[in-house]
Amino acid sequence: MEINPRRVEQQLRNFQRAIDAYDNTEPFARFLTRFFKENKQMGSSDRRMTSRLCYNVFRLGDSLVNLPTVDRLVVSEFLCETQSAIVAFYQPDWMANITSSLTEKILFLETQGYQVINRLFPFTSHLSPTIDTEQFILSHLVQPDLFIRVPQKNKAAVERELTEHKISFEQVFGNAYRLPNGSKLQNIREIDGLYEVQDLSSQQSIEGVLLKRGDKWWDACAASGGKSLLLLDHCPHIDLLVSDIRLSVLRNLDERFDKAKIKTTYRKKVLDLTQDISHLMDGEAFDGILVDAPCSGSGTWGRTPEMLSQFDEERIQAFTTLQRQIVDTVVRYLKPQGTLIYITCSVFEAENEQLVRYLEEEHGLVVEEGSIIKGYNRKSDSMFAARLRKI
Repeated sequence: MEINPRRVEQQLRNFQRAIDAYDNTEPFARFLTRFFKENKQMGSSDRRMTSRLCYNVFRLGDSLVNLPTVDRLVVSEFLCETQSAIVAFYQPDWMANITSSLTEKILFLETQGYQVINRLFPFTSHLSPTIDTEQFILSHLVQPDLFIRVPQKNKAAVERELTEHKISFEQVFGNAYRLPNGSKLQNIREIDGLYEVQDLSSQQSIEGVLLKRGDKWWDACAASGGKSLLLLDHCPHIDLLVSDIRLSVLRNLDERFDKAKIKTTYRKKVLDLTQDISHLMDGEAFDGILVDAPCSGSGTWGRTPEMLSQFDEERIQAFTTLQRQIVDTVVRYLKPQGTLIYITCSVFEAENEQLVRYLEEEHGLVVEEGSIIKGYNRKSDSMFAARLRKI
């Protein structure tokens, strides 16, 4: 490939400035938005390349941390891309292997003295037992796709506009569509409100749940309402309560519901589920409770690879303590024979299988189904979902 040395050096300077300015106190995507606003001289191609280079380096996790930053960048570009002026400029001999499979690239790097896999994902001892460890680790070197959920009534309109705007798409199953990451759907006004951005695994998280008209459901950790919208997509005639500890988030939920043209009347409560909430619940009892629990998010780090090196192992215990407090609180409001759906976007056993065992042993719930929803082999997030019944 043709190389422009001055252009490569400029890309490297932009990358270095962004990496040096990032202090790890916020999601990198949020930082990058502000960084680009503060550096208006950067054109669209500069912004795209800076974003790419930074995210590729983050995908190495704690691997090769003793190397100079430029060397780590070259390795990450070689692993994550099939064309790279950075690699061609600094390691031209590697270009013959840059289109090889990921496994072949890793083997090639080992012949060059680079051991990548060992520290890429430093928390393998905590993984749920059904996860293919090597395949999961390698998945962090691949950017996940974008997924949307399109209600049946909107499919024709959405497909027509995507085709007209030359955005490729694949209907994966049912209402789930796969698109290239970075697709600018927000620029297509004609489909505004006709779809929801929702990962493939998330769309599968309530499969098998029986929803009946008039059933009382509580989305206990509702956040901005993604799982509530999924419930309503399956059955728009449930009696729905949504709650979160943050009023601002519930206001975002209102806006999202309005945008999706939700006709179902729903109720809201601001609740801290680590505290006694009996005085706020008015004797409520539910046919179903959905707990999309706060968690490590470790199944989504392919989208936020900066977390591979930022996450503190001790936080796993903090999350499991919080999760137990939450389920302890909500279970008492579940009717006999009622359904509890427990969901995380974590791949850690302590937050998943061990938490479900806690529900069995401490609260007498019966597991009907529960497993990791594997996304690492299909360019999506990995999650955990369990369905339990109160006897």
